[in-house]
Amino acid sequence: MNKKLIIIGTGETGLLAYEYFTKDSEFAVTAFSVHSDFKKSEDLLGLPIIELENLVDQFPPQRYSLFVALSSTHLNRDRADLFLDLKKKGYSFASYVSSKAFVWDNVKIGENCFILENNVLQPFTEVGNNVTLWSGNHIGHRTLIRDHVFVTSHCVISGFCEIGEFSFLGVNCTLADEVKIAKDNFLSMGAVVSKSTEEDGLYKGNPAEKHKLSAKRLCKVR
Repeated sequence: MNKKLIIIGTGETGLLAYEYFTKDSEFAVTAFSVHSDFKKSEDLLGLPIIELENLVDQFPPQRYSLFVALSSTHLNRDRADLFLDLKKKGYSFASYVSSKAFVWDNVKIGENCFILENNVLQPFTEVGNNVTLWSGNHIGHRTLIRDHVFVTSHCVISGFCEIGEFSFLGVNCTLADEVKIAKDNFLSMGAVVSKSTEEDGLYKGNPAEKHKLSAKRLCKVR
């Protein structure tokens, strides 16, 4: 993978990505990039901001890696759409794994992941592509986190769990052993989930119960 890195996004997540990659990785951030509609200036932190429409011509995929630094907006769809579109153009994607995270040696981590400090990833866990694990989470052994998931902070995911694509886990969620979170789930802050969930579900409370409002509707998924 190329060690010259371009960060896609100039918002708060992009600024945080710059901090983490610059001070705690082997990658050298070379530029930022956004769609022309979102470009507000020519540079950021002394680096050029390139319009995404011109990215391939100015920064070809043979020489640069990317990191898509977007949050969980629209149930992770915005981040996923950019990741998949740029992947089709031939780019490779860097993942950031904090030096202050505990990651067992047989853990598998995909592309464009953002794994911050004080995460614990126990043996035989797998993390898919385009996954964010904010700070301080516990990922139990044999757990599988599928693509395009966002886990906030201080979540406890017990052993043998599975987190479905595009799901969002709020602060302090707790999952019992062998729980399967279905695709397109939104777990509210502090939700305690002791049984597997249904697709496109919003879950709240202790024990967590499905809300009448769907996750896609809550997050305004197009």
